[in-house]
Amino acid sequence: MQRILVTGGCGFIGSHLIRRLLQQHPSTEIVNLDLLTYAGRPENLADVADEGRYRFVQGDIADAAAVAEAADGCDAIINVAAETHVDRSIMGGDEFITTNILGAKRLLDHVAATPGVRLVQVSTDEVYGDVPAPHRSREGDPLHGSSPYAAAKAAAELMVAAYVRTYGIEAAIVRGANAYGPNQFPEKFIPVLAINTLEGRPLPVYGDGRQVREFTHVSDFARGIEAVLLHGRSGEAYNCGSEQAQVNLETARRVVAILDADEELIQHVADRRSIEIDDLRQARRVDAGMGPNRNERGVLDGGEIATAFLGEIGGGRLVHAPDEVAGQPGERLAHFPTARCGGHGG
Repeated sequence: MQRILVTGGCGFIGSHLIRRLLQQHPSTEIVNLDLLTYAGRPENLADVADEGRYRFVQGDIADAAAVAEAADGCDAIINVAAETHVDRSIMGGDEFITTNILGAKRLLDHVAATPGVRLVQVSTDEVYGDVPAPHRSREGDPLHGSSPYAAAKAAAELMVAAYVRTYGIEAAIVRGANAYGPNQFPEKFIPVLAINTLEGRPLPVYGDGRQVREFTHVSDFARGIEAVLLHGRSGEAYNCGSEQAQVNLETARRVVAILDADEELIQHVADRRSIEIDDLRQARRVDAGMGPNRNERGVLDGGEIATAFLGEIGGGRLVHAPDEVAGQPGERLAHFPTARCGGHGG
């Protein structure tokens, strides 16, 4: 592929994906279309900003003209752009419909009108909804999301399937588990937990804290997206998980212990209106061409995790932590229930 459009590339997952594509495909150009909403941070890609094969375009995927301009000459589109925060979707927010559904349609319209362009729709395991243990979701399971966010992502998936069947486009879907890692936006689990712990503020845990979360390091998810781009079959959906899971309360306890804080910071609060029974949704990991994954050593293995994810705290945001620190194998955190992160992140 000569040129790839990545939407939402200044966000958490998108920036890691762009960096990987530039590294792994030295003859490929990358175009980044990002509206730069609150979670879009150009500094996430400061290290590649001057790379000759990288170009940034500020624009909205719901704007057909912006999509046409950014996608001009591209062989493939990877749609990472999305509104992703579950609690925000529950409180309202038309942007979940505009970006997650209408934005996906704009991209699909472009692909349908442009022969030879392939689309990868980045989705989330949230589309499966409540999954009582010990069941692990498979790609053919019904979509039964528990929040407006999940419903919007499921709608986008149905649009992809419809365009594959109606217009014969080349498109595949990848569903990610809870992602975490460097540069994650502060509304998400790790920054929330880290900042609250360091500042001695309460760590709210929904209900009894026994909800189970499967989580995937962002570098593994980026590799999974790349694998689906290169090897995924049109019309198929692929789970990209880690097979590593942990209950939220245990996660909170272990992180507090690693940071040498008091467990009394952990406070149980009432469940939100839409709460998953657990997050054991992923039946398998996308592994075509991926090689070893970073979750092999399990959950929260290693005392370096505080250094790996805290980085420097400034201006209310976590800045980029060095890769040689942030990417140690086995450094895994489950997802904090008040700051959900499915296939996307801030």
